[in-house]
Order: sequence, then C-alpha cells, then structure tokens
Amino acid sequence: MFKIALVEDEANLSSLVSKYMLSEGYECVSFRTGEEAIKFINDKSISLWVLDIMLPGVVSGYDILKQIRSVNTKIPVIFTSARDQDIDRVMGLELGSDDYLSKPYSIRELMLRIKNMLARAYGKEDHVSNVEEINGYAVDFDKRIVTENGVNINLTSKEYDLLFFLLQNKTKAFSRDQILDEVWGSDYYGSDRVVDDLMRRLRQKMPNLSVETIYGFGYRLV
Repeated sequence: MFKIALVEDEANLSSLVSKYMLSEGYECVSFRTGEEAIKFINDKSISLWVLDIMLPGVVSGYDILKQIRSVNTKIPVIFTSARDQDIDRVMGLELGSDDYLSKPYSIRELMLRIKNMLARAYGKEDHVSNVEEINGYAVDFDKRIVTENGVNINLTSKEYDLLFFLLQNKTKAFSRDQILDEVWGSDYYGSDRVVDDLMRRLRQKMPNLSVETIYGFGYRLV
C-alpha cells in the first residue's frame, strides 16, 4: 500500500482529501503545519508528498520541499496553492516539485494525478491513461487540454473543471448545488445559476458532448 503525506492547514479540505485517499486504497498521514511535517522528511515509508505552499508558522511548503529534495531527489511531490499560479508554479518546479494544482482544485483530479504519478515513479501496472476519448474529443488530463481532430478547444479553467467532473462521474446525475461544491468549492456563495451559464458555454464549445439536462434538478453526462 502506498503511503501519502498530506500537508494542508485547512481542516475541512485535509479531512476530505484524506478520506478520498483512503477510499482509493492509500494510507494517508496528514499534517497541519510545516513544523509537524518536516519531522517526517526521512520517513522512507512515504511514497508521495502533497504540499500546500502557504502554511501557518515559519515553515512553508517551499521549506519542506527543499528539505525533501536534500535527502530524496526521486520521491514524487505535488504542490498546491491558492496564491498567484505562475509564481508558485515556477518556484515549485525550480525547487523540484513534480506537479502543481491551484486551489480550489477538484479532488478527483488530484486523485488521478496521484495515481498516475505513483505509476510513473514505482511502475504500477494500474497506470491510468492520461488521455480519454469521448464523442470525438481527446481530453489530456495531464495538460488540461481538449482537442478535436488535433485542433485545441480553448476551454477556461472552470469549463475544464466542469468537464473533468462530468467525465469522472459518467451517467451519474448531480444537482446544481452538488456541481457548485465540486467545481467552485464548498465556500462559494452565490447563485447556482452560474452552473447553467458554465454548462451553456461548455456545450457551445463541445456540441457533441452528451450532457442531459434534468429539469428542476441538474445535469448528467450520458
């Protein structure tokens, strides 16, 4: 069983991600501060780190990554941050992170990236394909791009997040509130009609996508 170290100071997010990891068959050890996490840098049982950059206290995700790379240059590390994406992405890569997710992120996407990263690092046979074909579209999960006949479909970040959520839950019906929680985050406060607007734009860009409208409830990818 793979053991994943999660460093995340947001209690609700940490609890939710930990539950998802357990449901995927991983062992998870979670830390709320950098001071706690840095004590486990030399723990050889850990297979992968998920690091939040902004942490309470004096030890940041950057500090933890530096310490990890000083003792282990191979272990996979995923950075997460709610700050400026470009700065944190570049800084993380320069310090040796393997992947980066900006907050709020889809937990299902995080799980997919973890699974693929573990597969590449440790040679697991259950490696999940990074590209999925659906209704003539090719969705590249690593690059977060969608193409049709080799031509890129210019999706916004939210449009892609909605598409990803639907793809991970084919044939399942979801209410607008459920989609709001998954795509915008549980701390979003606003009208659920933003879901309809986002779905409309996604359908315009991907007209062959078979999304069923469930009147008075929500949507389902069929």
